[in-house]
Amino acid sequence: MTYVVVESCIKCKYTDCVEVCPVDCFHEGPNFLVIDPEECIDCSLCEPECPVNAIYAEDELPEEQKHFLDLNIELSQEWPVITEMKPAPEDADDWKDIKEKLQYLER
Repeated sequence: MTYVVVESCIKCKYTDCVEVCPVDCFHEGPNFLVIDPEECIDCSLCEPECPVNAIYAEDELPEEQKHFLDLNIELSQEWPVITEMKPAPEDADDWKDIKEKLQYLER
């Protein structure tokens, strides 16, 4: 099993989760984070750290977010690893309660 970053992270990209990850499985894109399932050790430390509830255990993914598992797999192969907490985008708080943000994902 792995943990998966879902739609809530898009345009928020809070990095609190990165700080607690013991294996550096997070990868950073322009406005989204993903988890490399090959690196994730299922420790669950990241899940409670996310201020927008954008991280789920694979077996607890809401039905409408299941396609994010494939997206995490794909983008973790393309994007660089992030190992340190960074400031969130200036407008992150404006986006944290917005639903259906997939169209805003920047690759």
